[in-house]
Amino acid sequence: MEDYLSIKISQLAEEDRPREKLLLKGKSALSDAELLAILLGSGTKSLSAVDLGKHILTSVNHDLSQLAKMGVSDLMKFKGIGEAKAITIVSALELGRRRKLINDLPKRFKIGSSADVYQLMKPDLMDEPIEHFYIILLNRNNQVIKKQLISRGGTSGTVADPKIIFKHALDALANAIILVHNHPSGNLKPSEQDRRLTKKLKDAGENLDVSVLDHIIFTDVAYFSFSDEGLI
Repeated sequence: MEDYLSIKISQLAEEDRPREKLLLKGKSALSDAELLAILLGSGTKSLSAVDLGKHILTSVNHDLSQLAKMGVSDLMKFKGIGEAKAITIVSALELGRRRKLINDLPKRFKIGSSADVYQLMKPDLMDEPIEHFYIILLNRNNQVIKKQLISRGGTSGTVADPKIIFKHALDALANAIILVHNHPSGNLKPSEQDRRLTKKLKDAGENLDVSVLDHIIFTDVAYFSFSDEGLI
């Protein structure tokens, strides 16, 4: 394993200690590794907290989005990271994700395009490592009644039961629904199963007078809309 040259934070000049540096120079002056060091609190016998932070960041090529996808068990694989420290890091990143993504939506957010759906679902699906299937319930003005999680599954699939989907729609007196599921792999191409399910639900919705307006495949960087592509 690569040797790291490190010294204890307490031995650094005061302006270079992460906590003191934050107080003296402000939070924006700290590197990602220094911010991680504050969360960690301490390092190991051979690594300072800052160096441990650098080691963690190096493992994800300094991509904070990839770091945000790590769970407690993933972080605990690093020497010096116990359960408490791992939970602290996961919690801090989740707060950052919510701060960045959650919008103060109007009480009745109106869907006008597939892009609106993508923005609406970011707080629920961004950085998720497993598939989730949601429906968005809409009134006759295409205003959101609620977002409803239908199922969650593995990294390559989830189950969407039409009976459950339309029970939620009918219970909410929805006039229309939009289907949304994520592809953790980042692949935007709909599978043959996605296509069959979309047609099945659209046909069922017509019989129940609940329109299926779109099916969105969500990834962290882009989305695919069945409606935009003329597939629904």
